[in-house]
Amino acid sequence: MSNYLGEIRRWLLGSGMSSSARSRPPLPEHRQERQKRQDQAPPPKEGVRRRPQRLSSLLSARSVAGEVFLLQLAVVVLLVAAAVVALVVQGRSAAMLDARNRTLAAAGTFAESPGIVAAVRSPHPSAVLQPSAQAAAKIAGVDGINVYTLDGVTLAHSDPRQIGKHVVGPFAKAAAGRSFTETFAGSLGQSVVSVVPVKAADGKVVAIVSSPVTVENVQNMLNGQLPVVLGSAAAVLALSAGGTALVSRRLLRRTHGLGPAEMTRMYEHHDAVLHAVREGVLIVGAGGRLLLANDEARRLLDLPADAEGLQVTDLGLEEGIAEPIASGRSVTDEVHMAADRLLAVNIRPTAPYGSAGTVVTLRDTTELRALSGRAEVARERLKLLYDAGVQVGTTLDVERTAEELAEVAVPRFADIVTVDLLDPVLRGEEPPELNTEMRRTAAVGLHGEHPLYPVGKLVRFVPTSPMAAGLAGGRAVLEADLRTAQLWRTQDPENSLRILDRGIHSLIAVPLRARGVVLGMAGYWRGPDSPSFDEEDVSFAEELTARAALSVDNARRYTREHTVADTLQRSLLPRRVPEQSAVEVAHRYLAAQAVGGDWFDVIPLPGARVALVVGDVVGHGLHAAATMGRLRTAVYNFSTLDLPPDELLSHLDELVAHIDTDEQEWGGITGATCLCAVYDPASGRVTAATAGHPGPALVLPDGTVTFPEVPVSPPLGLGAGLPIDTAELTLPEGSVLALFTDGLIESRDRDPDAGLAALRTALAGPSRTPEEICTAVIDAMLPARPSDDVALLVARTRRLDPERIAQWDVPPDPAAVSRVRNACARRLAEWGLEDIAFTTELILSELITNAIRYGTEPIRVRLLYDRSLVCEVSDGSSTSPHLRRAEDTDEGGRGLFLVAQFALRWGTRYTDRGKIIWSEQAVHEAGEPAAMIPEEALLAGWDDEPL
Repeated sequence: MSNYLGEIRRWLLGSGMSSSARSRPPLPEHRQERQKRQDQAPPPKEGVRRRPQRLSSLLSARSVAGEVFLLQLAVVVLLVAAAVVALVVQGRSAAMLDARNRTLAAAGTFAESPGIVAAVRSPHPSAVLQPSAQAAAKIAGVDGINVYTLDGVTLAHSDPRQIGKHVVGPFAKAAAGRSFTETFAGSLGQSVVSVVPVKAADGKVVAIVSSPVTVENVQNMLNGQLPVVLGSAAAVLALSAGGTALVSRRLLRRTHGLGPAEMTRMYEHHDAVLHAVREGVLIVGAGGRLLLANDEARRLLDLPADAEGLQVTDLGLEEGIAEPIASGRSVTDEVHMAADRLLAVNIRPTAPYGSAGTVVTLRDTTELRALSGRAEVARERLKLLYDAGVQVGTTLDVERTAEELAEVAVPRFADIVTVDLLDPVLRGEEPPELNTEMRRTAAVGLHGEHPLYPVGKLVRFVPTSPMAAGLAGGRAVLEADLRTAQLWRTQDPENSLRILDRGIHSLIAVPLRARGVVLGMAGYWRGPDSPSFDEEDVSFAEELTARAALSVDNARRYTREHTVADTLQRSLLPRRVPEQSAVEVAHRYLAAQAVGGDWFDVIPLPGARVALVVGDVVGHGLHAAATMGRLRTAVYNFSTLDLPPDELLSHLDELVAHIDTDEQEWGGITGATCLCAVYDPASGRVTAATAGHPGPALVLPDGTVTFPEVPVSPPLGLGAGLPIDTAELTLPEGSVLALFTDGLIESRDRDPDAGLAALRTALAGPSRTPEEICTAVIDAMLPARPSDDVALLVARTRRLDPERIAQWDVPPDPAAVSRVRNACARRLAEWGLEDIAFTTELILSELITNAIRYGTEPIRVRLLYDRSLVCEVSDGSSTSPHLRRAEDTDEGGRGLFLVAQFALRWGTRYTDRGKIIWSEQAVHEAGEPAAMIPEEALLAGWDDEPL
């Protein structure tokens, strides 16, 4: 048992105390210092035993060996002291007994000596007795022999001066004939005295003999023996202390200086290793003999009860695990079979911590493997949920989100994943309360021909199907074994057999539910190479589907809002370009993922002119689209007033400032830019103004691209009443104007200068139609999904044929009206417009007369023959005529009324030199009947009542 405890102690002190040592309280300072010195000392070489502890450590009571040494030393000292005391007491007692016996023998011998009676009765007894008594006392070794008469007269005494004196003593017993010994204080001090009567032949007491010995003499005798006693005691003490020191030194070496508490903890850990730990521990000696086996090792190896002390090879172990244990070589986590257990074996040498041998630890990895397998599955599930949170919902597209759910679950959770969504969800609408008709939106994991419904198919699930059951119950439905289940086959019996033939054998149907609304169903399927689903898989499938359902619902809501915003925006953009002859137009509008506020417009103006407009409202969403619609409507309305570009933008700036003032209540501020260019095909001049917007690009007929300098004013709403500058250019016929928003040239990875350079390259090149230019620019400048919406307007300019332009200067003379009218009639005849000549002469007469009467010089008349006939009368006055209804008694006031009746449109346009009154008449093509004969129309202006 001592070997057993020693081996486990060495194992614990060596490699097995690491865990328990951490739980021990801090060592005392002297132990810490000693441990520090031991740690700093170089490790002993293998095979060399540790040097024994110094003897000075025995004097420390902090170790078990020191306590045992001091305790044994104290016991020896106490025993030796007790022995010395006992010897002294015994010697004193023996000395006193010897003194009693000696005195009694001396007194008795003298009292029985021959002639003593005669001497007592002689006339001079002292002379006879005194020498004999002194001689006898000397021989007997007593202090003296005294003889007294019965009446107490001293006959002989050790002190001759006492002879003849009368003494009083305890002689009554002796006088009565009895001998006795007593201790009393006499003339010699404290003494032991024996008294014997002297009897005559007749038995009569005739005298008394006493023999005293003083206690001092007895003590002197004892003191003579005390050195021997003390010397013997010291020798015994030295011998006992030496033996105790040798034993304690061996104990100190065995316990390594451990204290009592440490020894207690060591044996507690020893018991823990033997009985508590779930790891087998074997200690094998150098000869391959088993020294120690804890309970777990006995269980794992099925060791017999008497295994300790046997050779490892005699334990009946399998060769695969017995060989490494008996070999003594170091092993780390080698796996060996022991019966039906898979054990991980670790082997380490016990040296230099103990005698030569090895420590073997055994760990049952059979249970650990199953546990680690479950932990690995849990870890994979957590990682899959994390990946689903990252990979599902990367876009706001409902169909793509459903595909992402299927892709993230295959093959890490299921072999096949199908996602079926309700049709309203795909359109972004609210789903109905309960509907088993769904459209297959995603299917991942299918290869080649497969029996499952294809993507895009509208499927109506029967009530007994897992999908319908999950939809009705609002929870996942598990079909662990489709081969034995029957209800799911009612959906499509023939197709169900094909599914089973493909090896698909397990299904979990989970409702896609978000915010209390069911959006569809997710189906998780497993094939022949995967185990069946269980209840733990159902919980995970519900968690995965719930997370994906939120992304699907977010995509649905975004689809609804995006559809509303996109519908609003497209309803506010021009559906078609109005017919006009000034320019050939092509346009593109590319919406980003979020609806923006870009717009463009082509607005025909009087005088065959056309206004080209592009604008951009900052931001995205419904607010930006609604603001864009308001601004586009305002631009169109301002254009009907025939305002020049700078004035139009000034009015638009005031409108945006007013909008910002109204919308500051909810914290929104509108940011918008706009570019307006008006082109006159009669002169080939274009007038452009911009409010914070990029200027146009100009492509000359030879293909050269320039960017004309257009003064840039602040964005709309920030002008603060400042004037807006314009730029005027005269364009060759066939030139191309490209108006665009900043989304075309700016992006996250491209600055505006690089964008303009790329646009220059895309626009360069002659002999291309506006449609071809738009296509080339979009293909070269934009990715498939631009980050910002883009509006592009390309217009190829045309010039009005000079032969279709007629112009006359009119002097301020009423007589000149007829000459100009006749000249206009001749020009109309040349153009083949005789059918509208009468109404044209009537309109011109009224307009020229008003100019002469109310206007100032210069007065000029111009006819433009385009898609319609335009009559323009300009003068230097800024006073504008107004249409009014003349009373019956009025002599005037009916001229503009007639103009309004016979012209399609008419109006006033102000210039920097005055104004222009214009009218527009429809031109009838050959063979096209006139709506009304001009003369009849003229007469219809008056009633039949006489004036």
